[in-house]
Amino acid sequence: MPELAFSRRAALRGLGAAGLLAALAGCGVPAAYVPEERRQGQDLSGRDRSLAFSNWPLYIDTDEEDEERRPTLAAFTERTGIEVRYTEEINDNDEFFGKISPALMNHQTTGHDLVVVSDWMAARFVHLGWAQKMDRSKQSNVAGNLDPQLRSPAFDEGRLHTVPWQSGITGIAYNRKALGREIKSVKDLWQPDLAGKVTLFSGLDESFALLMQGNGVDVTRWTESDFHRMCDQVESMVRKRHIRRFTGNDYTSDLSKGDVLACQAYSGDVIQLQADNPDIEFVVPEEGAELWAESLLIPNLARHKANAEALVDYYYDPAVAAELAAAVNYVCPVPAAREVLAASPDKETAELAENPLIFPDGDMREHLVVARDISSAERQSFAKRWNAIVGL
Repeated sequence: MPELAFSRRAALRGLGAAGLLAALAGCGVPAAYVPEERRQGQDLSGRDRSLAFSNWPLYIDTDEEDEERRPTLAAFTERTGIEVRYTEEINDNDEFFGKISPALMNHQTTGHDLVVVSDWMAARFVHLGWAQKMDRSKQSNVAGNLDPQLRSPAFDEGRLHTVPWQSGITGIAYNRKALGREIKSVKDLWQPDLAGKVTLFSGLDESFALLMQGNGVDVTRWTESDFHRMCDQVESMVRKRHIRRFTGNDYTSDLSKGDVLACQAYSGDVIQLQADNPDIEFVVPEEGAELWAESLLIPNLARHKANAEALVDYYYDPAVAAELAAAVNYVCPVPAAREVLAASPDKETAELAENPLIFPDGDMREHLVVARDISSAERQSFAKRWNAIVGL
């Protein structure tokens, strides 16, 4: 399982992509947007059976005896003859964006055929025209098996340019035994008995949706006034010292040690925390929670587009998706993988099929939504206000 010391959702950021693009524009760099017809380069897939795949650390299955070996990738190569140059080089969305954006702005190849970024960053790539449209006629597994709730985010309607790698839920984790009561609502975080015992995520993109949902906002179409109302509320709680601190993924150690009793949390982390402490519970609040994804995309001018598309489709085979889900314990974007796990002769593996934090049940799904992303026009001013509140 992924180490709790690291999370793909919790890297800190400043003004990020919008700030960088604004700076480049101010230097007289030509417009960054690339129209669809200029995104694809010469595809060498037919004669070069390889591809370069970049992902986050600890986000794929590994062999217990050889951590450098990824069984699902090895099986893909055996099945197709396509060698995968797999690198764990993405440690922060903005950092990676900064690394490859100069090439994309100047219409040059990045050396990457397939990358995984958080959907709020994938939105930047799509809006800038830096992600190629995938050929769904060659991806029958994706077409047939992708979770319906993840099929059409606002930033990429129909998922033409992106495909979820893994998904997850931003909700609330708490120690029920230590707190002595249930938490059912975001509003429960602001009760007096939790003063100084609550943490929130420091990243704007990680925090805002759940907090707005606590105010009854439909986060699929939230507004500027919804954002500032949420900030006013958090600012008030900071002044009262009700919020202990803002965190990255180190919230897990605070919760485990008892320094906090309730916090914003990711579903995948809590599965692991519960293995050591069954008193820790994860809640999808009654107002709802954010269903998010980190997605695969093919950058412009990738040299092995067809090979990359084949790998994407391979991971949407339910048997392969089940193997990956059993390793990483995030929400599986392939619901049909549940039946594969349920049929496993291994008891612990079969039990994963019944875990709603990997395969949300119908009741939970009714409370999950994919939030509208922050637009490039909004980002600079919104990030400035949020970062001032959290102290970034």
